[in-house]
Amino acid sequence: MITLGSNQNKKLTKIDALIVVVLIIIAGVVLTKAGFINLPGIEEPEPTEPEEPEPIPPIPTPPTSIASEYAGFLRAVSPEDEGSHYNKLLIGREWWYYGAILNGEDSELKDWTVSISFNHMAAGDLIGTLKPDVLVLTLNGPNGEEYGGIINKERGLGIISQPTLQAKTPGVSLKYEKSWAEGLMPEWHVHAEDDDIDKNHDIIVDLHYFSSSDPLWTIGERALQKSESLIASYMFFGCEVTGTIEIDGRIYVVEGTGHHEHSWSPGVVTRGLISGWDWCHISFDNGWNLYFTNYYPTPQYLSTKISKSNPLATLVLTTDKGTTFTVLEEIEFQITKSDERIFPFVTMPAEFSLNAKPSILQPFLTPYKIELELGIAAKNTCEKVWKVPTYMGMKVGMSSIDGTISWTDTKEGNQEVELIGIGTIWSMRALL
Repeated sequence: MITLGSNQNKKLTKIDALIVVVLIIIAGVVLTKAGFINLPGIEEPEPTEPEEPEPIPPIPTPPTSIASEYAGFLRAVSPEDEGSHYNKLLIGREWWYYGAILNGEDSELKDWTVSISFNHMAAGDLIGTLKPDVLVLTLNGPNGEEYGGIINKERGLGIISQPTLQAKTPGVSLKYEKSWAEGLMPEWHVHAEDDDIDKNHDIIVDLHYFSSSDPLWTIGERALQKSESLIASYMFFGCEVTGTIEIDGRIYVVEGTGHHEHSWSPGVVTRGLISGWDWCHISFDNGWNLYFTNYYPTPQYLSTKISKSNPLATLVLTTDKGTTFTVLEEIEFQITKSDERIFPFVTMPAEFSLNAKPSILQPFLTPYKIELELGIAAKNTCEKVWKVPTYMGMKVGMSSIDGTISWTDTKEGNQEVELIGIGTIWSMRALL
């Protein structure tokens, strides 16, 4: 009995020892992984905090025109200003324009452009036609897509038949067949249907515009007289645009940056005085917006270049959607490439060079030596040419832009910002 017991005790002792060894090994592994034990020859790395990304430096912004130049009466628009003026005896021409670059992050038509304009033309604008009410609806994509166009229809005599374009006041209240626009600063809704503008496609554009800033009056005596002025124009910059566009039954949700312009002028400003224009609104990749327009006082065969002192050219840059402006008044604008002739001696422009700086009459901006240099190319456009006896052509659509703006800052030194963007463009040329 004693012998058997001794053997059993020995067996139990070996088992106990084995269990203890296993437990020690397991504990060692656990403690090592937990960091309580460091194995010889192996150094544990020092704990490090995740690196924070370096902040992106803000884009330098050019000096702005002094606030007193563009405050108060130059930034205020009344409901009467937004309404119709062409029913007045001396006003013969009036346009309401809505354009947009659909560059919103979630836009289903990314980087497309849309242009919508309701135009009451003066009697002599479309010579030889009784259809002076014009609707513009163009939709252009970055890969050559073209939809819409320009159409003009009867005005009527008011008693026997109603005009195609009907406008009321106060506020924006427009109707052109199935197309319309309604609203009052700072919001408008624009609905446009191509109807028979585009014979090959069905287009319905439904957009909401919101402006976070006041407009800027850009032309004429409107600074003092507002709606009583015979010639005037104001512009809303950097509007937020949302809505839908339907192309051949397929609906796209879109968003982007828009602009709204309203202008009017007397019928005595005829084609003999204004023989063409080039107009462009640009949305740059950095969020800035630029507006440029130039009117040609002579036919194209006499002059294709504007002078530095041309009072009919306007250039406005805003880096904050219209809260502040940099207005440059010394402008050199040259056509560098043209399309085929539409009339004898008359071609539609295809590419431009634009250089601008402050004039000597801008003492606040002159010391900064601001210089803007841009190349503008009509990338994808719709064209309308009225032949005999009208002899007028229009070209509306998309443009691509690249260039730079530079200036000298007393604190930061020389500054230069690259400018790349997309624009809407509108050119008009007349033979005489």
